[in-house]
Amino acid sequence: MSTLRTPGVDPGSAIEWGDRRVVDGSAVERTSLLDRRAGAVPGVLWLPSASLSSGPLPWSCWGHGGSGHERSERIVSLARWFAARGIAALARDGPYHGDRVPGLLSVTEYRSRVVEEGIAVVLDRMAEDWQACAAAPGDRLRCAVLGMFGLSQTPALHSGLVAPERVVTDAGRTTAPVLFHIQWDDEIFPRDGRLALFDAFGSKEKAMVGFPGRHGENQDAAVALRRDFVCCHLDVGHG
Repeated sequence: MSTLRTPGVDPGSAIEWGDRRVVDGSAVERTSLLDRRAGAVPGVLWLPSASLSSGPLPWSCWGHGGSGHERSERIVSLARWFAARGIAALARDGPYHGDRVPGLLSVTEYRSRVVEEGIAVVLDRMAEDWQACAAAPGDRLRCAVLGMFGLSQTPALHSGLVAPERVVTDAGRTTAPVLFHIQWDDEIFPRDGRLALFDAFGSKEKAMVGFPGRHGENQDAAVALRRDFVCCHLDVGHG
């Protein structure tokens, strides 16, 4: 999360803005396409409707999980909540997700495509897409909310989707404050691997919260904690 008038874009990339509409009376929603070498990356930006020209805005980036998309109910709800409180929110589809494919892919189909391309290549593309949107925020990154992942997996996840060495390296480079969320009864990522990932984060300020339930469950209390964490580190009141 950075403080910018609008999300920055890598000078080597071009962004095309699409439809603009007011939603819930408190947010302006804009669609966009980020031109990248591997193809256009669709996204949605939510801005506070009452603060479009009142100066720099704090902003946040929200990525979906596996089989998700930029307009999933969880992301849209979070984005509108933050926009209503003066924080811009940007969401983009990951490779083989949402509007980056002609039609909705099943979990098996998108996983197969990622494995075919190579998990390391796909992770690089995802990171480059976000860096192009955020213009390499560096030490302007105030915090990160992560979770639902680990350094080991059950047979429910294809072995070609796992890159524990890469994850450990990237986690060690993370220095911004981190909130790490786990579902205690996650059937995909064993508990010891999730604890090991938390230990691997290089952040001096990091916290882990756990809730009972399986991988895909999302409790209201967990959502509230994420929102509070972001607002606190952006010095924004959340009401």
